[in-house]
Amino acid sequence: MFKPLFVTLAVALSPFQIQAEELTSASSVTSSPLLLATVTANDIERITVRGAYFGKQNADALKTPTLLIDVPQSLSVITNEQIEEQGFQSLADILQYTPGASIGQGEGHRDQMTIRGQNTTADFFIDGLRDDVQYFRPLYNLERVEILRGSNALLFGRGGGGGIVNRVTKTASTKESFTTLNANIDTFANTVVGVDHNVVLNADQAFRINAFYEHLDNNRDQYDGERFAINPTYSADLSDVTQLVLSYEYINDDRVVDRGVPSVNNEPLQGADKTFFGSPSLNFTTLEAHVLKGQIAHQLSETWSINATLQYADFNKLYQNLYPVDFDAVQNNVSLDGYKDITERENLILQFNAVGQFDTGRIEHTLLVGAEHGNQDTSNSRRDTLFADSNDDQITFPFSDPLVIPTVGFTDFVRDRASDVSFSSLFLQDEIKLSEQFIIIAGVRYDSFDIDVADVIEATNGSADGNNGLLGRKDTETSPRLGAIYKPNDDLSFYLSLSKSFLPRSGDQFLSLSLSSQALAPEEFENKEFGIKWNLSDNLSFTTAVFEVTRENGTVTDPNNPENSIITGTKTKGLEIQLVGYVTEEWQINAGYSHLNADETGRVVGGNLANRILSQVPENMFTVWNHYQMNEKWAFGLGLIHQSEQYTSLNNTTELPDFTRVDAALYYDISANTKVQLNIENLLDEDYYPSAHNDNNISIGEPLNARVSVSYKF
Repeated sequence: MFKPLFVTLAVALSPFQIQAEELTSASSVTSSPLLLATVTANDIERITVRGAYFGKQNADALKTPTLLIDVPQSLSVITNEQIEEQGFQSLADILQYTPGASIGQGEGHRDQMTIRGQNTTADFFIDGLRDDVQYFRPLYNLERVEILRGSNALLFGRGGGGGIVNRVTKTASTKESFTTLNANIDTFANTVVGVDHNVVLNADQAFRINAFYEHLDNNRDQYDGERFAINPTYSADLSDVTQLVLSYEYINDDRVVDRGVPSVNNEPLQGADKTFFGSPSLNFTTLEAHVLKGQIAHQLSETWSINATLQYADFNKLYQNLYPVDFDAVQNNVSLDGYKDITERENLILQFNAVGQFDTGRIEHTLLVGAEHGNQDTSNSRRDTLFADSNDDQITFPFSDPLVIPTVGFTDFVRDRASDVSFSSLFLQDEIKLSEQFIIIAGVRYDSFDIDVADVIEATNGSADGNNGLLGRKDTETSPRLGAIYKPNDDLSFYLSLSKSFLPRSGDQFLSLSLSSQALAPEEFENKEFGIKWNLSDNLSFTTAVFEVTRENGTVTDPNNPENSIITGTKTKGLEIQLVGYVTEEWQINAGYSHLNADETGRVVGGNLANRILSQVPENMFTVWNHYQMNEKWAFGLGLIHQSEQYTSLNNTTELPDFTRVDAALYYDISANTKVQLNIENLLDEDYYPSAHNDNNISIGEPLNARVSVSYKF
């Protein structure tokens, strides 16, 4: 039987937040069929360290067993152990500790992020497959989270202009049977319980189930909710060279929607840290999801392997809310708007990869050949709010705490659409090792993207206005990738890269196509990057990158009407630095810094250039997490997040002030199987505003919050 070779290390070899994964453990050996079929002894650098964590230097999202030091791109990996150590509860928590990335509010019902100046709700993947439904993704069943920065359509297809986030899930292992129980509760009674149960059925088969339940609560008035999920997986070695992994995931999320506070005098409203600008009976979202997946990997020969994944997903999402659109401090009035949105989506995706490692003379090749085909059916409807007193979707009334909201209902449909999207892709990439010092990576991807939209309202209105309600567009795009790496020695690499990506005009959710937009070319992204990756020692790594991301034909939120978008170009120039590893045998550090200048391009007002700074892109971000092992039983952690000020919209008027947040943790191992930890977020009780959706939807950071966690493994 083919057995991949893994090695323990605690050093990331590119801008990596890698901490914590014992690759020889039961939980990780079967996490990737591709790696099972392709990783060999030559793919692993043997770096021995002492300490609490082990790291991994391949990323599943890369699709090949390439050493991270040989990847011409910035990439961060956050393992399950780091997620647990820092008490992360969401992808937003992870992104706040990632250089070059910042979080968005997501209107209180979805993950939203900005990577290298590109704001997105759709550039999320799970086990390398697209996961672009708008919801809050749980972390209960993850081996790690991989964050790739820079445009790269070759590996991921459309979107990903600034980068992507890939979640790698746990799978069943034949190495050992075990059960891990965990629970935690914080200051505001937010409570989580979970289980990870793995059963070895025989030498070739295993079953695993991960599940969790969370009662949601925080410091804000009226906020609550609950969510739970269950994820059984089955793994089987069909032969010495063939492995099958089957999985099913059910997710249920029901929570109050909180869109924060409005602004006054171009800054967040003060004195309303707990005030809920909505109605607990009207502001809520529900999600029910079913995801079925099958993966098979086969080793054809010593040099070639293949793998294929088929995934079917069914999502039902309801989202309705009231939210502030203005606050008049002089008259002490608040203005609200709102709507109700229902989305049903089915995805079917088939992905195939073939990886060959062979020589042509003295030149070594790692060749990736792949294909992807998928279909996505979506129906979406929207109703606006209708206030009885104003006979409109907006209303202004006296502010009070809590709000006394005038009588409100919903209109008939203002949007009722269905879309059918089909896409097919072919891609080819070759990693060419010319010598011990020089590596070239070159590849190209071809995508065909076809969308048909049926607009029920337009069809009912007839075609007299030139729109019969049937819209469509087909795009074909070719996306290149080119990288060059120079390695004066095994511990140091310099790289240059150029990569491109595109996004069809229909947008992230494929429901905004119109007569005007169906004729427009897709958005285009280009990433140019120069970087250095340097192992200062066997267990300390320094990395840095400078880059430029340009976006043409881009769409951004209209600051004067957040429900619409405007077309613009953008350019982001930046610098990223990261230091990861062990300073001493007891002290581990993970520090990152990014500097971003992100602006519009080509905007002209009155005959003059009038480019604006992109919203929700802090110019400077610095994070650091320290872990110190005092003895065999006790350890503590200390972290810091600093973000400079950022604009809430393209108006460039309202600002979120800069902030510095300090986090801390204390760990105690009662026994080899029982662990207790205390995480304290915002130790110094800083008032801060981490994110926004626009000028009048601003999120408030939690005050000092302690979380106690217990885990038991048997």
